[in-house]
Amino acid sequence: MLFWRGKRWRRLALGGLAGLLLLAGTAALLDRLFPLPLSRAEGLSAIVLDAGGQPLRAFQAPDGRWRFEARVADVDPDFIRMLVAYEDRRFYRHPGVDPLALIRAVAQAVGAGRVVSGASTLTMQTARLLEPRPRTLGAKLIEMARALQLEWHLSKDEILGIYLTLAPYGGNLEGVRAASLFYFGKEPDLLTAAESALLVALPQSPERRRPDRNLEIARAARDEVLARVAGYGALSAAAAREAAEERVPVARLPAPFLAPHLAERLHAAAPGRPVITTNISRDLQRALEDLAARTVGQFEATANIAVLVVANDGRRVVASVGSAGYFDRRRAGPIDMTGAVRSPGSALKPFIYGLGFEDLICHPETIVVDRPMHFGGYAPKNFDRIFRGEIKVAEALQLSLNIPAVAVLDLVGPRRFAARLAEAGVALRLPTPGAAPSLPIALGGVGVTLRDLVTLFAALADGGTALPLRDRADEPGGAPVSLLSPSAAWQVAAILRDTPPPPHLLPGEATATGRHIAYKTGTSYGFRDAWAIGFDADYTIGVWVGRPDGSFSAGRMGRDAAAPLLFASFGMVPPPGPAALRPPPPPPGTLIATQNELPPGLKRLRPRRDEAGPEIAALEGGPRLTTPLAGATIEVERAGDGSLPTVPLRVQGGTMPLTFLVNGRPIATSAFRRQAEWQPDGLGAASVTVVDARGRAVSADFRLIAAGG
Repeated sequence: MLFWRGKRWRRLALGGLAGLLLLAGTAALLDRLFPLPLSRAEGLSAIVLDAGGQPLRAFQAPDGRWRFEARVADVDPDFIRMLVAYEDRRFYRHPGVDPLALIRAVAQAVGAGRVVSGASTLTMQTARLLEPRPRTLGAKLIEMARALQLEWHLSKDEILGIYLTLAPYGGNLEGVRAASLFYFGKEPDLLTAAESALLVALPQSPERRRPDRNLEIARAARDEVLARVAGYGALSAAAAREAAEERVPVARLPAPFLAPHLAERLHAAAPGRPVITTNISRDLQRALEDLAARTVGQFEATANIAVLVVANDGRRVVASVGSAGYFDRRRAGPIDMTGAVRSPGSALKPFIYGLGFEDLICHPETIVVDRPMHFGGYAPKNFDRIFRGEIKVAEALQLSLNIPAVAVLDLVGPRRFAARLAEAGVALRLPTPGAAPSLPIALGGVGVTLRDLVTLFAALADGGTALPLRDRADEPGGAPVSLLSPSAAWQVAAILRDTPPPPHLLPGEATATGRHIAYKTGTSYGFRDAWAIGFDADYTIGVWVGRPDGSFSAGRMGRDAAAPLLFASFGMVPPPGPAALRPPPPPPGTLIATQNELPPGLKRLRPRRDEAGPEIAALEGGPRLTTPLAGATIEVERAGDGSLPTVPLRVQGGTMPLTFLVNGRPIATSAFRRQAEWQPDGLGAASVTVVDARGRAVSADFRLIAAGG
């Protein structure tokens, strides 16, 4: 008998084991045939963040909903405690289905004759969010099976992460991160107890409890959560009472919308990437967007502004303003003008001279003759149609004279110049694709972008080393490329640092912080584009002003339109480091010499093609007054205080420096200009005399009369 009983138990045990194996095999087969439906959790909204992890701009999921990935680590721990206490206190102990909750729910339903409480665990709710179905008994059984499947494959935190990503919060908001951003304007790791309680309550009835539509219902639901979780010990009674006093939001906040052009470009480049972290400084970006929006009103209705700020250390793009208003259709606001191809005007001249310095073709103190000159069939003219005669290379760059720049480029070689820029990552766009670079590129006869120019000028700030700009925080830095030798880069930077500041700013007072800013402006043909690009030891900033459609503008120049914006932008970047407060020393081996100390081959620039036009004779006799002309009568209008306006005095030709005298008295002027401003003390006859460095003089008598007199 005992043998028989033992045999029977063995049979029962084997049968039970076979049943378990069959059940496990069936479960494994079903799991294989019906894998977890995780696609909804993967259809996420994309969000672009600043360097500190704060949102700049978000993009809706493919189904039009705001749905951001959220993990347990991304959410305030108090929210997780409240959620588990309110929804599923045994969440961390059950296998996805809570037998005790099922028994309780069935008993309550039988006793009351209706459903009193649900038995859905957080895992079951997650299964329903992944695979929505009508509320039927069959759907509930599938939901329970999916919950077991979820627990089989995923950890508790991973299951909670799916719930936190998909939970409904009313309208097109899904997930705790979207709700936190749109109701409170913050990330969910910064939620208060009151905010956490509201977000715990909303998914139970998201449309009915929406605070922007049913404020009192939302408040009551929040307070119920606070009271219950306090009763369970997940929150102190005092904290619950204090939280109940907080206001409930009455409206949804707008979606974040900073650096919209940059965010759009990065999202388009990686459409499946849910989170993109940039190097943008949120506060600086907002300040520059506001500056552009305020300033653009000074220009015509179709003009626009772009600003790009790069930290020289690592070439991080810390601010990028693609236009003064993304939604302003009159100004083509949606177009990102930081990447638009435009003519640079004179903005490439520093690099022409830089190659000339590197090749020892010239030196900042080299004398170049600014006079009419023909280079084969090409006869460039200066922007102001004035010729200065003998002038130092440094002055020619500061005055942005065309003919000296073309003469240097002719010696450097346009193809070599373009190739050097291409090696640094800036490919010049020629008017005719496939054509060879030629001399007009010195004067803007080529296409570049604002990003290109900032890349090049940042190299000047870094001793001639070029690196690609980095928009994303995880973007590799790229290999450094030598754009110019350290000595040539220092010489160019020193010249640009001594360039007179834009109108209304005094030398040495260009910024309130005392930065040493080197900068260059540019104006393209037809005043289409006004540029200003500058740098100090810490930052490189580029500004563009113009019409996005490329049409002609009315006399807008880089110095007047873009340069003031450049210096205003420098006033908004973080305070300068020690290196930005003093000019850098010259690199070892840099030739520091006066004009007289230069080697014979560097004293004067000898153009490769010196085909002078007939106008040269007018320049060989020394300085020539262009304003005022001899015998001129000038009408002036007194200001309200009775004072007279200044009278401009302009000269062509002559050897610098020039001395200006009016009625025998010297007039102060910059050493790098052929212009002075005379402040008259009364009306009547006056005489101006200009003497150049060789003692050659020119004089003119003129009269001042009152306007209308």
